[in-house]
Amino acid sequence: MRFHHTLLAIALAAIHFSGAAADAPKVAQKATYKVGFAQTESNNPWRLAETKSFQDVAASCGWQVIFTDAGGSAAKQVADIDSLIAQKVDLLVFPPREDKPLIPAVMKAKKAGIPVILVDRDVDHKLAKPGVDYITFIGSDFIDQGRRAAQALVKATGGKANIIELEGSTGASAATDRKKGFDDEIAKNPGMKIVASQSGDFNRDKGRQLAQTLLQAHPEANAVYGHNDEMAVGAITAIEAAGKTPGKDIFVVSIDGQRNALDAIIAGKMVATVQSSPYFGGISCKTAQASAKGEKIPTWVKVEDKIYDITNAAKDIAEGF
Repeated sequence: MRFHHTLLAIALAAIHFSGAAADAPKVAQKATYKVGFAQTESNNPWRLAETKSFQDVAASCGWQVIFTDAGGSAAKQVADIDSLIAQKVDLLVFPPREDKPLIPAVMKAKKAGIPVILVDRDVDHKLAKPGVDYITFIGSDFIDQGRRAAQALVKATGGKANIIELEGSTGASAATDRKKGFDDEIAKNPGMKIVASQSGDFNRDKGRQLAQTLLQAHPEANAVYGHNDEMAVGAITAIEAAGKTPGKDIFVVSIDGQRNALDAIIAGKMVATVQSSPYFGGISCKTAQASAKGEKIPTWVKVEDKIYDITNAAKDIAEGF
């Protein structure tokens, strides 16, 4: 818990203000709250850590949290949120699995007068606006994450690489932005080329299978970029199965900061991973309390992320999850 509190303090100190909240339903002033947390899935360490952060903060925040799990389905997540609305929760908190299919859920909650805080992933701002339709988005700058992963790969390869890109879930804001940040940065380097880019759905085994297929189709590839650590770790397995050495024959970069990625960096199998903290429970509690007090809430509570490489992976191994 000490580490969680430290991360929370760092994240709160790193809040950036990008606009003022306007018309979104506010959190009521109450001693206790019934809070709905609609998780996207629970099939990887990142999601499990995110859910646990809400479990850990519930009692101290005065929250009775009702947890749901969409099992990787945007449609199921919408149905879960409909159920939470029907249960008349005081606050909804969730990471939208995809940026457009979750719009109806956000708007239905607004119509019911239920305040919403989005964490980790955002929705399409052309269809629903923070500060107007929901309180705020709490999360990282995914474009910057992709950019920093690209910069680490350029440095590791000396600016010469044929890259396989393992994309996250189609339609997820994290996948869209991590691709844009990475691709735009790579485009600045004439010796770098993305030879294949397909979705592995943020899943380790799908990432492994996809990497295996793409490595066979592109034997010239000497670099892999995974939109998350799960897929990157899967890719390392595929690289080794192909008889090649990760970190020597093929360079791997990723995003999240999971323990298994830090272990891979220490072992020389991965170049770097950009942190994307899953600990949103405490930050969400503080944001909800500020709303209840009538304070002006930024439309984006932006969390700054570090990057792990061989210089700090061993020292900071306790930060992995």
